[in-house]
Amino acid sequence: MKNSRFPAARKMKKGNEKMNGQLRKDIKIGALVDIVLKKDQPTGKLTRGHVARILTKSPSHPHGIKVMLREDDLVGRVRKIIEEE
Repeated sequence: MKNSRFPAARKMKKGNEKMNGQLRKDIKIGALVDIVLKKDQPTGKLTRGHVARILTKSPSHPHGIKVMLREDDLVGRVRKIIEEE
């Protein structure tokens, strides 16, 4: 079965892409985000931090834009952009 490892990604609709980290234009340096680290992909454990660098060059990515966090230079794919007040 194609994409069987990522069933949630298959179910996403185009309208849901805005704030879930799949569009590079929605992610700004300093933004608070939840990411999944490579080591945490099997469990889906999220890590929260502020974006230091945007590593993905393409305008979108189906599994989330890859970023580096300010906190400990952690690298992962954005799952959610957190609105700060």
